[in-house]
Amino acid sequence: MNIKFLTFIVVLTLSTVVVGQQNDNSPYSRYGIGHIADKNFNHLRHMGGLGSSFVDGYQINIVNPASYAQMNATAFDIGFFAKYTTLKDQRNTNSFWSGNLEYISLAFPLKNPINEIYDGKKLKHKFGMGLTLKSHSNVDYNIQVKDSITDIGNFDRNYLGTGGTYTLKWGNAYKYKDFSVGVNLNYIFGRIKSERNLIYAPSKFAYNSFNSTSYNVRAFSMDAGVLYMKTLNQKEHDANKSIPLKRISFGANVTPSTSFDTRAAIENYLVQNLLGGVINADTITYSLDSAGQGRLPMDFGFGATLYSGEKWSLGVNYTGALWSKYFNDATGSEEGSLENSFRASVGGYYRPNYKSVDNFLERIYYRYGAYYGKDPLIVNNKQIDEYAFSFGMTAPVVFQRKVSHMNLGAIFGTRGAGTTISERFIKISMSFSFNDDEWFLKRKYN
Repeated sequence: MNIKFLTFIVVLTLSTVVVGQQNDNSPYSRYGIGHIADKNFNHLRHMGGLGSSFVDGYQINIVNPASYAQMNATAFDIGFFAKYTTLKDQRNTNSFWSGNLEYISLAFPLKNPINEIYDGKKLKHKFGMGLTLKSHSNVDYNIQVKDSITDIGNFDRNYLGTGGTYTLKWGNAYKYKDFSVGVNLNYIFGRIKSERNLIYAPSKFAYNSFNSTSYNVRAFSMDAGVLYMKTLNQKEHDANKSIPLKRISFGANVTPSTSFDTRAAIENYLVQNLLGGVINADTITYSLDSAGQGRLPMDFGFGATLYSGEKWSLGVNYTGALWSKYFNDATGSEEGSLENSFRASVGGYYRPNYKSVDNFLERIYYRYGAYYGKDPLIVNNKQIDEYAFSFGMTAPVVFQRKVSHMNLGAIFGTRGAGTTISERFIKISMSFSFNDDEWFLKRKYN
């Protein structure tokens, strides 16, 4: 166990370098601290996003930290994505690819469920723990707008942004009978840079304006969650084991509003291109270490999921975030500059026959889902919306004589339909969840 845990820590440390720019170009990431990454891991995203209530004993759910206490085995999850985006305005259409490593996570039960079999009794108390590094937000845009002024002529407005923030999570959970509670402690960090430039034709001898703001973000936050899992037909199942267990889970999670600190480097200067390659420059503002603060909004979620043995599952989920309370001194964003957001989801899975020996396709989880929501941004006095459909599959994989899982799927979505710039995307995601049931295993014989 110590070797495996050390390996995880090494990978976690190295991934701070690997998890980085996504080479995206979303104009909507210009606002707030960028486009907020989905908290759901891939197996949940492929069901529309059921993180508040969905329970799987072999795959990790960080949205509701109470789920750690439901783990039946240690799980190490690593997720990747590739995204194809098409941006369209009234005159132009632009398409491009982006992608990267998105998250790595480790979660495990602190008491191995196999020990219950050894001891011949079912434990009422269970504990679980999780450790995760993932993207929190992404800023990546490059926008050029043609404009003109009388007596000066045409010029370009350039808006550029890069960077993002990341979250390191440490979570613990406790389960008593049908109830589970859990907490994640989060450290949010990162660096974001934005530029606003005015570029004139060299022949006009006008002063080009360059405005750059680069700032670090640091914050501590927490997530809290509760889960209730109830078996609906326990007596019937005990009398006839061929009858699948029917269960239902209810869950809720909340991330309270938290303040963050910023350290900003601000540069504003003018550059004039003269004849003969002569450049005349004038610095307007230059500040290397400007301290500021901001506030990230409270977000919350709740949902319910119904399970029929290993055959099928169906759930609903609702999440919201109070972005109207957001502000950021580093960018001059004031409280009320964004609107509150929400997302409503539905999804589930179907598994033809998990006991099938000769047909691998029947043992696969086939996942499906959809969601609709409102983004915090206001464009032309309209709060932009986003909707998507998702499909995926989870295939059991034998790895070192243990059954693990590979998740593969896609999300087809649209954001900002009917606004100045509409965004259509196809996000293909893949993750591997490696399971090990030997952690904290009590040896029967010495």
